Amino acid sequence: MIHPTAIVSKKVKLGSNVSIGPYTVIDGNVIIEAATKIGTHCLIQGNTKIGKECEIFNGAVIGSPPQDLKYKGEKSLLEIGDKNIIREYTTINPGTKEGSKTIIGNDNLLMAYSHVAHDCKIGNRCIIANCGTLAGYVSVEDNVLISGLAAVHQFVRIGKLAIVGGISKVVQDIPPYSTCDGHPARVYGLNLIGLKRNNVPRDSIRLLKQAFNILFNSGLPIKKAIEKLVKEKQTSPEVSYLVEFIKGSSRGISRSCRSFRNNPE
Repeated sequence: MIHPTAIVSKKVKLGSNVSIGPYTVIDGNVIIEAATKIGTHCLIQGNTKIGKECEIFNGAVIGSPPQDLKYKGEKSLLEIGDKNIIREYTTINPGTKEGSKTIIGNDNLLMAYSHVAHDCKIGNRCIIANCGTLAGYVSVEDNVLISGLAAVHQFVRIGKLAIVGGISKVVQDIPPYSTCDGHPARVYGLNLIGLKRNNVPRDSIRLLKQAFNILFNSGLPIKKAIEKLVKEKQTSPEVSYLVEFIKGSSRGISRSCRSFRNNPE
């Protein structure tokens, strides 16, 4: 299952039925679990663990040192879960500080030329489309879609079931369940298709619509909008999660495209 032209260090640990294509180089404290397929001309190095049944396409570079000037060779880590598809020329870096990690969950699709920088956290069932770029310390929750050529600023969080439009500039946190787009990215509304596909109850979707109207379309400052939403006393697990996500924001929350048009400053 290892092509004769591939170079695999003796330190590398391979599970059963791992396939390694021509001219691929694997070096360092790398663990690759069962039934993972690695294409041609790939580079996998560092303190990297790759789970089961992943598929890594030609030219991917995984585990190379972080593109961070503070990095001085510390032992940092990269952990990739099961059943991930990593397409051509994708780059994924480990953490920066000693013992720090970049973590990617399960069942994700990272399309060609996408980049995951140091200390990022990606959940499960996410898609990063072609040339999507995550700066350092970005957190992406479950079931997120980041469209092609979108760029996400360091320390930004993207909430679960959110969609980020193509060529977007993401400089603040993206609320869960939202569709966002623009320069900078702004909230356009609910991700209704995603909510329905994930079997969120109709009543919860109705309450999320009400919450979004108060939070993003009422013209109220975000703290006042949350106070008003709490007074309404109509909530669901999804609304509660949305409120807690906003309260936990350190970079601020992307606001409505309507408020941005009215006041671009």
